[in-house]
Amino acid sequence: MKNKSLAILLRAILSGIMISIGGTIFLILNKSELGAFLFGIGLFMVVVNGYNLYTGKIGYLIDNKINYLWELFLTLIGNLIGTISCGYLLLVTRFGDRLHEVAKTVADAKLNDNLLSIFVLSMFCGMLMFLAVDLFKKLKDVGRYFAVFLCVTVFIICGFEHCVANMYYFSVANAWNFNTILYLLIMILGNSVGGILIALGNKYGLKKD
Repeated sequence: MKNKSLAILLRAILSGIMISIGGTIFLILNKSELGAFLFGIGLFMVVVNGYNLYTGKIGYLIDNKINYLWELFLTLIGNLIGTISCGYLLLVTRFGDRLHEVAKTVADAKLNDNLLSIFVLSMFCGMLMFLAVDLFKKLKDVGRYFAVFLCVTVFIICGFEHCVANMYYFSVANAWNFNTILYLLIMILGNSVGGILIALGNKYGLKKD
């Protein structure tokens, strides 16, 4: 049990690192459309390597037993460790100041929004992220790769809120406080609702008569 939990945690930390790399590309390219597209490399590396990303796993809660909640919790903690570590490590590099400046504008926009807006934007992001991961698993052709990059590009350009990506942005922006934690919890809730809604729709709404 301990070995399994450690493996889940390690795969989640690696996932957080991959999402942080994607987020770094986005910040370096100053939030451009190209940056939004290349951010997809983060999710691509997650799904190809079988790492644990909270937004990719939450929808499968409906098909699993109660102990799956522990896996989700470890995944969320691991994602947090990976993103915070990367965020603060990159701040000490030669382009740390540049990353911090752009990340601060990103974080300020999110933390100055109202909570209902954050929840709705997070819900739509949760839908897209679960769709990306689920389609990657179901499709067997090149379409699975398009699904990953297109869903990521769309959620970023639309300004939808991804809890794990935001863990990274808040770290690079050095914006952690009690208010940030509250907003992050709303983002996690919204991502969870969105992912579960899509999973429920797939399971019950797409059944053949």
